[in-house]
Amino acid sequence: MIVGPVAHIDLDALRHNLAVCRAAAPNSRVWAVIKANAYGHGMGPCAAALDAADGFALARVEEALLLRATGVSKPLLVMEGIANEVEASAVLPMQVELAVHASRHLDLILNELESSPQSRPQRIWLKLDTGMGRLGLQQQEAVALIERLRALPPRLAEALEIAGIMTHLANADDPSHAMTDKQCQQARALAQRFDLPLSIGNSAGILAHPAARSDWVRPGIMLYGGSPLLNRSAAALDLRPVMTLSSQLIAVREFKAGTPIGYGSTYRCPEAMRVGVVAIGYGDGYPRHAPTGTPVLIRGQRAALLGRVSMDMISVDLRPIPEAEVGDRVILWGQGLPVEQVAEQVGTINYELLCRLSPRVRVVHEQQLGRQAPEQGA
Repeated sequence: MIVGPVAHIDLDALRHNLAVCRAAAPNSRVWAVIKANAYGHGMGPCAAALDAADGFALARVEEALLLRATGVSKPLLVMEGIANEVEASAVLPMQVELAVHASRHLDLILNELESSPQSRPQRIWLKLDTGMGRLGLQQQEAVALIERLRALPPRLAEALEIAGIMTHLANADDPSHAMTDKQCQQARALAQRFDLPLSIGNSAGILAHPAARSDWVRPGIMLYGGSPLLNRSAAALDLRPVMTLSSQLIAVREFKAGTPIGYGSTYRCPEAMRVGVVAIGYGDGYPRHAPTGTPVLIRGQRAALLGRVSMDMISVDLRPIPEAEVGDRVILWGQGLPVEQVAEQVGTINYELLCRLSPRVRVVHEQQLGRQAPEQGA
């Protein structure tokens, strides 16, 4: 066995979580969000496993081009839109749907269509800023763009299609926050005014806000088994962990009371105790700022991180597991140890932990009945 961290990706859990999304929003079509290398899970294998989705949502043009290059023909949505002429000329021939969150994006698309007509209409989503305060058109800007589009000369009008209105929720992780319903109402009013499809729901919106279950929804973190809601566990939402990050004990040490552990000697043994050394560190993407007490799982039992995280190793308290020995598997998060619990200890969110794995972590995509897809970097 090669020693070092491995991220096991349960593709059956991924499919199960998509089914949970379908059950929560049965009247919606689904953009499965696989941006950022499918939240660190491997975009190609996850796209194949999520074939039952209606399309894939991505952040950037580069991601869409990569998927098209690997033969994915399913509808794609680039949520950040295009930035310049180079991206416009690269992506428009690929029949990728684009978010438009500024009038200059429409100019770029129209210029490209005039110089290089496409075989099918280019579909665009007008992104409305309803309170996120990040990307998006203000209400009157969106109205002006729609009116401009509807007044285009026939040749250009036939080359461009408004796929719908989309917006992004700012506080959906808190089911009691009043802003979510206000955002949904604003986006729905604009879509109804111009008789356009609507896309609102992210994972939290899908699960907790009926008004966000629009014509199209965009599940992200829930697909990967992470809870999108404050104070609600993934298990309570019937979501299964997709990534289980694990490594091995590579040493077991016996230390006297007062022995310092790790860089800076920030932890000293309070008594004679066994300490394990695990082959993972911040060079693998494990968070360097994880504090003493952050849990890991060994032989089905919890042990605590001790001292500072090193580039390649962490130390853990083996007093609760006296039978632990070199070679034992150590789960950092995933099956049996929800990533949310680790994120809470570290002071971050589940998204960041899943996305930050380094390329030296081996990634194994596991299929039903133990079949495995080819390994790839994180």
